[in-house]
Amino acid sequence: MEKTIKKPIKITDISKSKEQLVKINPQELVPLPPPYDKPDNFPKIKQLTEEQEQQMDSSLDGFVLVGFPKSVSEEQEKKWVEKFLSGVKKLLNKEDNWTFLKPLLISLEYCTKCQTCSKACNIFQMSGEKEIYRPTYRAEVLRRIIKKYIKPGGRLFGKFYGADIDLNRNLLARLAELSYRCTLCRRCAQACSIGIDNALITREIRKIFSQELDITVPDLHKLGTVQQLETGSSTGMPPLAFKDNIEFLEEDFEEYTKMKFNLPVNVPNADILLIHNAGEYLAWPENPEAFGIILEAAGISYTLSSDLVAYDSVNYGLFYDDIQLAKIALKHAEIAKKLGVKKIVLGECGHAHKALGVVADRIFTSENNIPRESCLTLLKDIVFSGKLALDPSRNDFPVTLHDPCNIVRSMGIVEPQRKILRKICPKFREMTPHGIENYCCGGGSGFAICKSLNFPDWRMHISGRMKLKQILEAFQGDLGPENKKYVCAPCSNCKGQIRDLFKFYKVTEKSSIYYGGLVELIVNAMSDIKKPFIEWEML
Repeated sequence: MEKTIKKPIKITDISKSKEQLVKINPQELVPLPPPYDKPDNFPKIKQLTEEQEQQMDSSLDGFVLVGFPKSVSEEQEKKWVEKFLSGVKKLLNKEDNWTFLKPLLISLEYCTKCQTCSKACNIFQMSGEKEIYRPTYRAEVLRRIIKKYIKPGGRLFGKFYGADIDLNRNLLARLAELSYRCTLCRRCAQACSIGIDNALITREIRKIFSQELDITVPDLHKLGTVQQLETGSSTGMPPLAFKDNIEFLEEDFEEYTKMKFNLPVNVPNADILLIHNAGEYLAWPENPEAFGIILEAAGISYTLSSDLVAYDSVNYGLFYDDIQLAKIALKHAEIAKKLGVKKIVLGECGHAHKALGVVADRIFTSENNIPRESCLTLLKDIVFSGKLALDPSRNDFPVTLHDPCNIVRSMGIVEPQRKILRKICPKFREMTPHGIENYCCGGGSGFAICKSLNFPDWRMHISGRMKLKQILEAFQGDLGPENKKYVCAPCSNCKGQIRDLFKFYKVTEKSSIYYGGLVELIVNAMSDIKKPFIEWEML
């Protein structure tokens, strides 16, 4: 049989084509190492129901996260086009785009289309090199819109300088979804010889949809940011439930240390305000518990806070909306000032590091500009201070390290966590590649909490595929179930993605690979803690 030759996808297809642009076939994806190399052994891609197909546009790749309406009136289409163009103009205006204007303008202006970034993108690679997943594809869509609809004379002469694109409902529906086919890991920007940041362009496209068209991903906005501001936590955990969690941790703490202990909450004038991702309290309580054990043993003056928002370091605005990001960041600063602490220390949450540790510099005025530190540098100082009695033989099992994008690539915090692991884990080995070149877990930019419709299947088959491949290759030769192995992932969102990957591919069952944070390994190595802190059956 003669092989069917498919027409290559063009930039203009995003607005003109009536067919689904891309179809994902698991058989065409980059294979995983044995015994995970047979697609038939894993769940099939979930298909949308007929009702969902009728209501929401899935014409990009068959997956839906945003849920753009499939049919709209001409009047509504016109309004959306006008609002989108208004948002584009604001992106290019220093009065409106107070976060990333200069790097955005450089990225829009100077890309040479060399496609070096495509080779660095795990999504493009693992999808079998689907054209729409190139980092440059969505960026080029925005460039052509600017050339045709924003620049003077663009509508008349745009086609002569590469602005042959139509801004219509088809484009908006597909571009909205396409902006959520990138984890914003910024590996593409790192690979670019002149630093063109296609991930930033993608994030700014999301911002237009959110701030101008009120089109967001409900899992990130309504169930994330809005819920956090209204109830106190992105998980929906109110202050009373937070206090109940603290009591549980205190009881468990006593079981390990055999000491009476009260976790410090709302203590004024402490040196440190420690903020965790609230998901830790609910899904991985051993993580904040381990922090408590370490800080108590090291004699560190710190406090937690039970105030709204202050016990949850999550800031999903980082991924899609400047206004939402600012609301939450300012709340964190307000609580720190109220308690009179000297600095904020961010627990194991990657995007919280970037939101409060880097981007907040653009938000905080001098009165709010409280010092902020990563827990990783603090933990390194504690481990090497001699204040903890550590026995590395208690961690005598294979350990590898996942590098959270927002901590390592975006902030350059590479060595502190490695120095700790080299000291306390005799069988530590690196992934390939690692450090700033490591790949995203596949749950970045908020994807790890996106459970709606059939999008989780895209995460499992496409965006998380490279990370699973890396993990399996790190333990190659030891993938049997007889020996327990540990993936250290010092980020709550990354742990959520790795948890879902392991469940989907039955990794723990088949290969005895478990996952957890960094502080759990530190406590497990503390010789003063008689009972093993890492309980494999609980991971």
